[in-house]
Amino acid sequence: MLGGVRLGPVNDGPDLGWWFGGRLVVDPDHPARGVGGALVRAACAHAEGAGVLRFEATVQARNEVLFSRLGWSPVRPVTVAGTPHVLMRWPIGRIAALVSATKAELAGLLSGLVHGRTGYVGDDGAPVPGSDLVAACDAILPSMVERDPEWAGWCSVLVNVNDLAAMGATPVGLLDALGARDRSFASRVLAGLRRASLAYDVPVLGGHTQLGVPAALSVTALGRAAHPIRGGGGRPGHRIRLTVDIAGGWRPGYAGHQWDSSSHRRAPELRTMLGSVAVARPAAAKDVSMAGLAGTLGMLAEASGCQAVLDVAAVPRPAQATVGDWFTCFPGFGMLTADQAHRPPLPASPAVSADCGELVAGHGVVLRWPDGALTEVVTDSVTGLGAA
Repeated sequence: MLGGVRLGPVNDGPDLGWWFGGRLVVDPDHPARGVGGALVRAACAHAEGAGVLRFEATVQARNEVLFSRLGWSPVRPVTVAGTPHVLMRWPIGRIAALVSATKAELAGLLSGLVHGRTGYVGDDGAPVPGSDLVAACDAILPSMVERDPEWAGWCSVLVNVNDLAAMGATPVGLLDALGARDRSFASRVLAGLRRASLAYDVPVLGGHTQLGVPAALSVTALGRAAHPIRGGGGRPGHRIRLTVDIAGGWRPGYAGHQWDSSSHRRAPELRTMLGSVAVARPAAAKDVSMAGLAGTLGMLAEASGCQAVLDVAAVPRPAQATVGDWFTCFPGFGMLTADQAHRPPLPASPAVSADCGELVAGHGVVLRWPDGALTEVVTDSVTGLGAA
């Protein structure tokens, strides 16, 4: 054995994605060089793979240079057993990387293209001027359509009705555009779409189907709301609440990325959750999208001209999901809202709801940990579209 290092959760309670490393030891008599650095890199990789979002270690002062070279940042000096140490933190960029990959280019791409109603910027749906209609549109990843066509069909409805729900809109119909290599494949996609359409009680009004082409699927949903809820209606001092369905499990083949909370639900349960924003009418609402919980919260904060502070320990989470996975996955039904503290939660049972943060002056998203420490996970805007 050349050496070893110990790491694991900070306490014995639920794993909150906050780990600590220590007891780095290397055989002083072995001629191999670089063992210490290799062990530290392996510990960092293991922690990130375990869904950790905060990884720290107390390092003897003489080893601070080594850890700094490896990418760690000093937090503060500490004393351990009478010996000078430095508390150091490994930068985990999982949330920032997801935001960059999914949303960071939107402002430049959409410049001069989108002309929606005043006050609606980066919302989940688009109010149609001169009417009470709200339109939403989502495309499903082609690789997902190819790999799991029935699930892709289900999700094409799910993501659209969630978008309408975040606006407080009642869905009235769907339009689908489907590309498929043959009739058999198209029928599998449409079977999933049809099943979801019945479950959510939203009819398919029409669409377009093309055979003999690579797999592609997008759906447009129409809903009605006399006064749509804005994603940018939050203000400093508003409390952040997450309402989320934590039942179900990871979709086979998508562990850590897609939580299936919907396909096993009865139709009345699905419809109750969908209608909850319209009943409660919070100041701001967004459904958790492919940017994940933290990234979507960043979009709400950006549109509201605020910074969001998210209390890690207060976020409802299923036992099967690590914090890192849960904060970056698509949860099925997850609704973020912002409003004054005295306002009631969404009436969305069987989903659960928790007050888990607040909006403050500033930009981006920070995580607040049980010891009061703050770690920045979104430094500025998510989309670049700015405040509504």
